Amino acid sequence: MFRDLNKNGRLDPYEDPDQPVEARVADLLAQMTLEEKAGQLFHTFIPVNPDDTTLTGPGMFGGPGVGEMLLNRHMTHFNVARIASPRQTAEWYNRLQRLAEGTRLGIPVTIASDPRHAFTRNIAFGAMTGGFSQWPEPIGLAAIGDEALVQEFADIARQEYVAVGIRTALHPMADLATEPRWGRINGTFGEDAGLSARLTYAYIRGFQGETLGPHSVACMTKHFPGGGPQRDGEDPHFPEGKEQVYPAGMFAYHLIPFEAAFRAGTAAIMPYYGQPIGLPGIEEVGFGFNRDVITGLLREKYGFDGVVCTDWGLITSAFLPGGEVFEARAWGVEHLSREQRILKALNAGVDQFGGETCPEVVVALVRSGQISEARIDESVRRLLRVKFLLGLFDNPYVDPEAAERIAGNPAFRQAGKLAQRKSIVLLKNDQVGAGRALPLTGRSRLYVEGIAAEAAAAYGEVVSAIEQAEYAILHLSTPFEKRSGFLREHFHAGDLDFKGEELARILDILGRVPTIVAIHLDRPAVIPEIAAQCAGLLADFGASDDAILDVIFGRFAPTGKLPFEMPSSMEAVRKQHPDMPYDSENPLYPFGYGLTY
Repeated sequence: MFRDLNKNGRLDPYEDPDQPVEARVADLLAQMTLEEKAGQLFHTFIPVNPDDTTLTGPGMFGGPGVGEMLLNRHMTHFNVARIASPRQTAEWYNRLQRLAEGTRLGIPVTIASDPRHAFTRNIAFGAMTGGFSQWPEPIGLAAIGDEALVQEFADIARQEYVAVGIRTALHPMADLATEPRWGRINGTFGEDAGLSARLTYAYIRGFQGETLGPHSVACMTKHFPGGGPQRDGEDPHFPEGKEQVYPAGMFAYHLIPFEAAFRAGTAAIMPYYGQPIGLPGIEEVGFGFNRDVITGLLREKYGFDGVVCTDWGLITSAFLPGGEVFEARAWGVEHLSREQRILKALNAGVDQFGGETCPEVVVALVRSGQISEARIDESVRRLLRVKFLLGLFDNPYVDPEAAERIAGNPAFRQAGKLAQRKSIVLLKNDQVGAGRALPLTGRSRLYVEGIAAEAAAAYGEVVSAIEQAEYAILHLSTPFEKRSGFLREHFHAGDLDFKGEELARILDILGRVPTIVAIHLDRPAVIPEIAAQCAGLLADFGASDDAILDVIFGRFAPTGKLPFEMPSSMEAVRKQHPDMPYDSENPLYPFGYGLTY
């Protein structure tokens, strides 16, 4: 039991696991002060400290520390980015829960996380995996297209999350990849609404089960009502990407995966930053401030009574080291004060503010009569209900030894490695000599780029000069425009084609030796010249060198199918409607394309 017996020698109703959840919620809510209620409405980043600095350590991005947020601002919802080893993370989590247990009402902490299971070569993002099993990115799960496998993945990820104390998944992304330049396509299930809907449903069922319970991880499905149709593919994390447009009139198409999320029982919904332009009857303000969308569409039309949490940083601009300002994503309401933005979002139907730490603003709005405490109670009731359903009030603690045993165990890792291989798509297999180029056989002399030489040495003789090679293997990535500034440097945006000297260098290799090209597609690449001249072409969506080489050398036959079109030119990309699927003129490879052998 999380709390001790009260002074009368018995449990309060909210502490009694034999009481119905709604009765427990009502009892606790009746005992909370306005300040304690307001604290529940805020959800921000928290650092994982593998030592004992949980209380005294600094906050992230210059914000308040953990002790200040938990003890004085009464916040109990936190998002973790980089985590430690499974054992260290579990031990840190238990220290945090002990701190929460000592507060007046002992409300336990809920820890949330963005996705952290995708295979990546990026050292910064690799630190987020925390020793978990590694799978293809969600777009790679779409390339596999198997609901049973997606549910298996989600169930494994659920077990690893629960083992270390993560109980809310800030995913899946039910957005559609209808604008090929958008920088978040790798987190989606592609451009087809039917495929995305099936996989979204399976994903949520794997994390939550049929109903939310003590073994579940609550899903916060995002980004309602669909974050894909961005003008010019720019992302609304930034001012240049704030406009979301529907020139083909496909707004309803983007709702289809969310309808599947509702059927699956998603615990929460996150609206995106985007500002809808030109939609009849919908105010042109960001979705987190948009009453027409949150109350009118989500609450009333779809009957959703779960938690609605904004995306991170709608209210307050961040002042970063070095003087850079990361502007609040208050698109359409930039002119409003912080207090007015919070009031507009609450009136729109929002329950919780992501990336914010200012519950005192909510307290002031209530005490000044601008919003009722009853309205705050509505949101707090939804938030507490999830904590009770997850069993956090009954036992929030985890077993560090079990965390070490469960997270990243051999069976889970093997399942992830198999999925990496299943997600790889064979796009071209040309004649070389008397037969097809792939699979390669024997121990050929290999020139490799983008593949570790030590990995390739298990399949052939690695040479350092192209002239010595029988085959070249190039592992490329979808091109992007390099940008500077906080977060911009991590977003792959802009044109999708290789240019100038880099394209000439690649084509020179292709002209000198039969070349197998594998390309990591976090967005659809525009590669007509490369496709024309290579001997074999593969697409991966987060896969190890071994996985790619296993397919090239026939140790695993390719089975993946493209989850989006591959455009034939940047001119075709610029002509596409950002809200319409399969809208690329004469695509190089169509949606669903994939060869095998």
